[in-house]
Amino acid sequence: MPATVLVLVETINDYLPILENQGFHLILAPTPAERAQAIASHGGQIDAVLTRGPLGLYADEIAALANLKIICVIGAGYEQVDLQAASDRGITVTNGAGVNASSVADHAMALLLSLVRDIPRCDAAVRRGEWPKIMRPSLAGKHVGILGLGAVGMAVAKRAANGFDMTVSYHSRQLLSDVPYDFCSTPTELARASDFLIVCTPGGIGTQHLVNKQVLDALGPHGFIVNIARASVVATNDLITALEQRRIAGAALDVFDAEPQVPDALKALSNVILTPHVAGLSPEAARGTVELVGQNLMAFFSDRPVLTPVKLPKSL
Repeated sequence: MPATVLVLVETINDYLPILENQGFHLILAPTPAERAQAIASHGGQIDAVLTRGPLGLYADEIAALANLKIICVIGAGYEQVDLQAASDRGITVTNGAGVNASSVADHAMALLLSLVRDIPRCDAAVRRGEWPKIMRPSLAGKHVGILGLGAVGMAVAKRAANGFDMTVSYHSRQLLSDVPYDFCSTPTELARASDFLIVCTPGGIGTQHLVNKQVLDALGPHGFIVNIARASVVATNDLITALEQRRIAGAALDVFDAEPQVPDALKALSNVILTPHVAGLSPEAARGTVELVGQNLMAFFSDRPVLTPVKLPKSL
């Protein structure tokens, strides 16, 4: 009998035939109402759940899925998946770390270029029939700080160093001995050394508000910040205040605390660029994501080790 997968993700439908061709039965539930209905109606027959970090899977939902054996999370982050509840049930959790790194890194650099060179304001001016000569900094020779040197951080670092002749520093949980970039022991030290700060670290309790008033003040009035990671890593109120007071030069954000709601204070600022959490979206990333999910599911249901397991807490 084929395994049944509850799909909570709304951005990969074009590639779901990959899973169907592998023999999996899919139940699509991309909205909150459909999700609740699917769990209530089909909870006993669902073997696997496909979700993403912000969508998560909660303890009460896990409890309602009596036959659940594996949770597959697309992307690196899994902050809203109740890992303790999964561990207590012996449920395997996998993620998709690295699959969409190129897409996210491309978007990070696009945001950085648009922000530093003020592309949206120039575009709007030309459309109004204006022809302003806006003087903006160059990226070449500048110092970029990368907060979190995982797959995405590494992809950003390579683009910045090799494509734009930038000096790269980073802060991660630990010093990496095999990278040619300077390590900074704290986010504040990293910001102080940087012209541009790019947030690439996963979300969750361990990284919550790593970027706060102290870090933003260290970045300074000529510094720019880009966040393509999770909104929780940056203290939003501190960021808004720093932008309003011009204690930093600008920000480009692809992630927000209460998506799809975005604070009006951010929308009102001229030194901010906003995109709707699309950094990881590309046809290449979507296909790669679903292929990895399929590989993990095929391995699991064939009693082989999954490819990208998430470390779970000890069961209670």
